[in-house]
Amino acid sequence: MNHMPDVTPDHLTKGKCEPCEGGVDPLTPQEYAPYLTAVPKWQTEEISGVTYIVREFTRKNFVDAVDFIQQITEIAEEEGHHPDLHLTDFKKLRVELTTHAINGLSVNDFIVAAKIDELEK
Repeated sequence: MNHMPDVTPDHLTKGKCEPCEGGVDPLTPQEYAPYLTAVPKWQTEEISGVTYIVREFTRKNFVDAVDFIQQITEIAEEEGHHPDLHLTDFKKLRVELTTHAINGLSVNDFIVAAKIDELEK
């Protein structure tokens, strides 16, 4: 019997991204479901045939949005796992995470998503 991991936001924020150079399969929807539950403000989206987790933020103004991007940059560099960032309408930020080396989702995406969510606390 397959046991799904018990995943909490705390479990993810204490995690560390593992380097991924490919050679492994992306998580299946059944495998990533518990991770998605731990980051409920994120949703899956297919972009050019690749599964991403996506979240949109609206910041106070342009300076606040750019500051938030800088905070995300620090997380991405620390984890060695980088999201796609789209700033539009001067304060709307869309964050897209996938593991490019495997063309799909890995645990790394959920670790970075949880750490981005922590920025709002």
